[in-house]
Order: sequence, then structure tokens, then C-alpha cells
Amino acid sequence: MRSIWKGAIAFGLVNVPVKVYTATEDHDIKFHQVHGKDGGRIKYDRKCSVCGESVQYADIDKAYESPDGDRVILTDEDFSSLPAAEKHEIPVLEFVPTEQIDPILYDKSYYLEPDSTSPKAYVLLRDTLTETDRTALVHFTLRQKTRLAALRVHEDVLMIQTLLWPDEVRAAEFGSLDGVSSPRPQELKMAGALVESMSGDFDPSEYTDEYQVELRKVLDEAIENGGEKVVHAEREDEDTGEDAEVVDLVAALQRSVEAAGRSGRGRAPDSGDGDSEKAPAKKASAKKAPAEKTAAEKTPAKKTPAKKSPAKKAAAKKPAAKKAAATKGRDAADHSERKGA
Repeated sequence: MRSIWKGAIAFGLVNVPVKVYTATEDHDIKFHQVHGKDGGRIKYDRKCSVCGESVQYADIDKAYESPDGDRVILTDEDFSSLPAAEKHEIPVLEFVPTEQIDPILYDKSYYLEPDSTSPKAYVLLRDTLTETDRTALVHFTLRQKTRLAALRVHEDVLMIQTLLWPDEVRAAEFGSLDGVSSPRPQELKMAGALVESMSGDFDPSEYTDEYQVELRKVLDEAIENGGEKVVHAEREDEDTGEDAEVVDLVAALQRSVEAAGRSGRGRAPDSGDGDSEKAPAKKASAKKAPAEKTAAEKTPAKKTPAKKSPAKKAAAKKPAAKKAAATKGRDAADHSERKGA
């Protein structure tokens, strides 16, 4: 269960923190209104009787209509100005003998659970009500409505039962009972014997709602057998979503491969292409460059860097000398050819 309210019972100078739970529930099967022709749900449109327009819930106010037909419209501000009890407090008004409360006054029932790490005050109030056989009359505010309620013990748990106000109970006034004579002693004796023969202890578990049980059977059989009375809900195949996701993933990968092929990225090297053979060589030379740079960086750390500089310079001049000799040889050959001509 989930609590619907939190607060405290004001028991004199003692506060008893509690959580409130709905104690009862309706087991009746719920029905929707549908169109008998096609089974479609019936929906309601809030329309204004004056302008004929649909009205949103936020624009709806409450109105009171007097017996003479006068209509008084109240807003949320008007309701907020009305006196109300503390929303998170259950004040104890007085303690009365339990048998003095007529069961006809009982309305809704709610369980109270201690909402404290130390429920000592809760247990004290519970045991006090049990020992004195008293019921506490309290004010209980729920959903902006303050009610008179009875605080009593039910199976070692504190319970609140909202009570009807006296003017909410109708008077039993029937003229058909006027002038009826009392039953004879013999009639009372026979009726008493019948009561004794049918007497027993009350056990609510012995009684069932046969109407709801049979109604459930009718619904289950109709769903199982199908037919015109059953409108089946559209159910999606559980595997459809997963298969669609896999197909989409494969399609996305295929498009990615095609896009990479058009842009030239992600293509495997072709062994028959001459450019592909040159690419590794360039890559290898690129790898050697950092090694030479590293050696050059280490050179200043040596004590005799000046002696190696001329050697490098001389090595650099050798290719120039060879180039000059080759040029000189080509010029001599050209001169000889011109002379022979």
C-alpha cells in the first residue's frame, strides 16, 4: 500500500506522527461505455451551454444554484478563504464510549501507521484506547475537506473512520408503521427459536460476492472463445522491434561502407598498383626522420661537437664536386662533337 497522507495526532501535549492508508477497496469490475456498433470508447466533451464552445478543465469553476434558480459562481480564491483545520494535524476533540457511536455514522476507513523511529507514543495511545474502551473523536482534513472522525483500535492498529455529520443522516419516518400492533408472545418465541437455530460467529471469509465471481467467468470465457463481442487489442510482436533494430543497423553499416568507398577512405591497399608500392617507402623514410632528429638533438650534449661539424660540411660538399665534374665532362663531349662537324 502507498500512504495518502502524512501528519500527526495531537493527543494533549503529545504528538503521534502517522501515515494514513486507505483501508478498503472496491472489488467490482469496472466497465467503460462503448459504441455498440464498433466497440469504440465513448468520450465526453465539456461544452458550455451558453456559447457552445469546449471548455478546458482549468477554466471550469464551481457554482451553487439556489432553490429559486439563482447561480453563485465561486473560484479557488473563494474556497481558500474559508476556515479549515490544520491539514497535517489530527486534533483529538474528546474521548467517548465506543458503544455510543451509531454504526450508521461510519463512512470511510483509513489505517494509521507510526511515522517515527520510536513508535512509543503510537503504542501508548493505542493501548490507552483499548484499556479504557473509548473512541477518540477527531478532526481529519483530507483533500481540502474537514470531517469529523472516530479514532479507534482495529487489530492492534490505530484506525480512523470518518463520520457523517448528524444532518447527513436521514430520519426514518414511515407512515406505514403507524398503528401496527405488537407481535404476540407465541410469535416472538417461535421467531427467537429460529434465530437460535441460525446463530453463529461472524466470519467474513465465509461470504463471497457471487455476482462478481460469475461475471468474471463470463468475461474470461468471452475472451477465450472470441466472437463478435470481443474487440482484440493490437499487440506488437515482441521480436519485431529487435529484428527491425538489427536490419537498421546492417543498413547503416552498408551505407557507411559505401560512403567510405566514394570518399577513398577506408580502402584496402591494392598490390597491383605502383603507387601503393611507393607508399610504404615514403612511410619508411618518414619513420627515419625522427631518428635523425633525435641524433641531432643528442649532438649538443657531447663534449666535442665542433670537430664533427667540418666532417659533415665536407660530406655535404662532395655531391657538389661530383656534379661539377659531370658538368665539365658533358661540356667537353659537346665541344668534340661540334669540332668534328
